[in-house]
Amino acid sequence: MANEGRSQGPRRGGQGRGPSSGGSRGAGNRSGGTGGGRSGSGTGSSSGSGTGGSGSGRQGGGSAGSRGDRPDFRGGDRRGGGDKRSSDRGGTKPWSRPRREDDRRDQESRSVDQARYDGPPLDEAITGRELDRNVRQQLRGLPEKLAARVARHLVAAGQLIDTDPQTAYQHTLAARARAARIAVVREACGEAAYAAGEFAEALSEFRAAKRMNGVNDYLPLMADCERALGRPDKALALAKSPAVANLAQEQQAEMTIVEAGARRDLGELDAALRTLENAPLRSRTRAPWVVRLRYAYADTLLAAGREEEAVVWFHRTAGIDGEGITDAAERLGEIEGLVVTDTTDGEHELSED
Repeated sequence: MANEGRSQGPRRGGQGRGPSSGGSRGAGNRSGGTGGGRSGSGTGSSSGSGTGGSGSGRQGGGSAGSRGDRPDFRGGDRRGGGDKRSSDRGGTKPWSRPRREDDRRDQESRSVDQARYDGPPLDEAITGRELDRNVRQQLRGLPEKLAARVARHLVAAGQLIDTDPQTAYQHTLAARARAARIAVVREACGEAAYAAGEFAEALSEFRAAKRMNGVNDYLPLMADCERALGRPDKALALAKSPAVANLAQEQQAEMTIVEAGARRDLGELDAALRTLENAPLRSRTRAPWVVRLRYAYADTLLAAGREEEAVVWFHRTAGIDGEGITDAAERLGEIEGLVVTDTTDGEHELSED
């Protein structure tokens, strides 16, 4: 996702794939990952196993055949105390047209549900055996053919989640329609919904997966969904959960980024900076979570008007961002292409060099 660095909005508004406050280009927590190469091969964080041999998890799988409001079969319009027999006096019965319209709506609903259940076309080369063994084990409670179909949709979602998240999401909906009681499927659906920017559905799916397996690894993603839905206070509440202390270091860093972003959403720049300063910004590792922490800090410094310090931290970010997770180098080019000049009233302004 090119050049998503400026926005402090959640996720796709500037954070790449992971929980946001900083603006990575396509780098994501995913708490273990959905899609190729995330933390080994995990479909989400709980299992460390992945959709498509690498991972994938909107509220979907609506029940087929759901019906709308049923017509009034008591005998048509009675507003004038009409005689029931009047409905038979020539012509069409008063309820016939509403019934046809209701049937049409019902048919449309069934068509939508069926399309969701069928899912997008599957590549014949996908067998489902590409899934991590742990994920396949979780599907063993299903009939063999059903398990294979679910697995194939999860693999397809994992292959598409970075390049076509909407289609990946549709694949996970098809899997969910067949196996809604399996945690790894709900997790995959949540991850794909998150990647597609469907934050309300992603939050619902992560909550469902957490209820099923008791795993807290989804907390950073859940908090970021709350931010995306305009609820920074709820994001902060999740960030203060005692369970965060037991998360892996990478996930704790992602939660820190989300917490700082929520503070910025509330206009609390100083608090956002303090939050990031308490994180291991100077860690010697070049892990993606360190890149993202440094970027978030640099971006927040810039938002607070501390340009010189921001430049230092953008340099420190670019220095360890060999995979181009962020657009730190581009930001540096823009910032350092501006020079400070004095104005007549003693103020300073930035102008093009």
